[in-house]
Amino acid sequence: MSNEMACHLFALCVDAHEPSRLARFWSELLRWSVTDDPLDGVALLPTDDTGFRLRFLASQEPKIGQNLMHFDLTSTSLEDQRQTVARALALGGRHVDVGQGPEDQHVVLADPEGNEFCVIEPGNNFLAECGFVGALACDGSQQVGYFWAAALGWPLVWDQDQETAIRSPHGGPKITWGGPPLMPRLGRNRLHFDVVPKPGGDQQAEVDRLLALGATRIDADLDASRGETGRRDAGLSETGRVAMADPDGNEFCVLTA
Repeated sequence: MSNEMACHLFALCVDAHEPSRLARFWSELLRWSVTDDPLDGVALLPTDDTGFRLRFLASQEPKIGQNLMHFDLTSTSLEDQRQTVARALALGGRHVDVGQGPEDQHVVLADPEGNEFCVIEPGNNFLAECGFVGALACDGSQQVGYFWAAALGWPLVWDQDQETAIRSPHGGPKITWGGPPLMPRLGRNRLHFDVVPKPGGDQQAEVDRLLALGATRIDADLDASRGETGRRDAGLSETGRVAMADPDGNEFCVLTA
């Protein structure tokens, strides 16, 4: 897939009961800067080589079950790992149990609204070349890894035993999919991607390209599921947002360039 045809990963969006509070947590943990968001959310701009922003969107939907995406944060030493964990706890995070065993060296935490993330042990070879945000780890099939590689024009950096990973040619975190068995889907995902056409690209042409790669359109379902926020977003759909799903059924949005 030519990079000239690929779309750009603009943001990872997070549904939040209190967007400003959750944005403060992640801003201080990642040391990213808060910026205005044109679509009624709160946004964080990366201060490292992460090539996408974080957007926090108001939603009253309850969190059900474990998220299908989470950040893996890296550590340079055991002391660095302890300091990251301590900082997260001081900011309002907490320890959570997602089935990790006593032999696991990573630490599983959740932010103030229960969104899971991991602080990885030092010496992790898979994330050795990545920054503090080492990976966005996703539950998903090999097929969906191939889909996002083609959609974003990012090369596969891992493809083994139905596990896949991609990474931007410009660096930043890896995006990984763990392969089967897949976790059960418990309603709409609380985290989703916003993508935009490359500069000079056309939104409808990008939608058509993504459909050809295996995506589907889900505008009505996604808007209806958001409650009051969905009704506001439905207006945005008419002017600059197309809601879609990848081959695994994960929602994402195509914005205008």
